[in-house]
Amino acid sequence: MNNAAPAPARSRGRPRGNPPTRESIVSAARSLFLEHGYRNTTLRAVAGAAGVDPALIAYHFGSKKGLFGDVMQFQCANALAVDDVLGGDPATLPERLIDAVTDLWEDAGFQQLTTQGDEAAEVIREYLERELLAPLVEFLGGRDATARATAVVTILGGLIYTRYLNPLPTPAALTPSAIRHILTPALRAALAPRPRTAAPSTRSTSPNSF
Repeated sequence: MNNAAPAPARSRGRPRGNPPTRESIVSAARSLFLEHGYRNTTLRAVAGAAGVDPALIAYHFGSKKGLFGDVMQFQCANALAVDDVLGGDPATLPERLIDAVTDLWEDAGFQQLTTQGDEAAEVIREYLERELLAPLVEFLGGRDATARATAVVTILGGLIYTRYLNPLPTPAALTPSAIRHILTPALRAALAPRPRTAAPSTRSTSPNSF
């Protein structure tokens, strides 16, 4: 008679003990996305490269699209650390914003990821909206914070589009330092508080007045 205890069933989903971090899965996924592209990378392949059960990836990221979003968000967060950018000298905030964007987009691997279809474009839009615009609004504060932050993100979005996503010859030929020199005045103006406008006069005027 065999009294040996049956082998425990392999658990799925979130493992016990010391589970691999999200960062290790993201790192494995990034390598595969760069090597094979978004469409040709499977969650099973990512799980194999990361040494995890595929169910763990579904648990953390929901889908391949969610995983791809985290890959790009992770790289954005590393390069464009908004808290660090906003936490420095206010006088040099425009320069730091431009440097953060160019540092991120000059990375060849990140540029390759951004060419992988609608998924990449959606992540970029979400990042600019949630991780840059919203914190900038909170940082600026005041009645015109949203307008000022929107102006800043619009300028930076224009830089991304005309230099990296759909490059025009002139912006694409500039060095990052030249980009900083050209765009700093525009960002400084965008960040400046808006002057209060005078309330419209309620005094009636005659039809013949000018």
